[in-house]
Amino acid sequence: MMVVVKSPDVNLRIPVPMGMASLAVKVIPEAAFRQMRKDVPPPYDALITRPVLVMMLDECMDILKENKGLEVVHVEASDGTFVSIKL
Repeated sequence: MMVVVKSPDVNLRIPVPMGMASLAVKVIPEAAFRQMRKDVPPPYDALITRPVLVMMLDECMDILKENKGLEVVHVEASDGTFVSIKL
């Protein structure tokens, strides 16, 4: 996975191994999950947990690897900031 951030001040290209995604999910603080649950309407708020997120990531890992090069995030702001995440 490649994370690209371009702005007038910063120009970053960060390669992130797909295997690190599950590790990243495991270190997300529980407070972040509580905040996300507040923003999701019932009954879906019960699905915003670390075990569910890890399970979904594990189930989708083969599909993510098959679609290497797919751009999943593409954001361009009016101030020239650009963010892109490609598998």
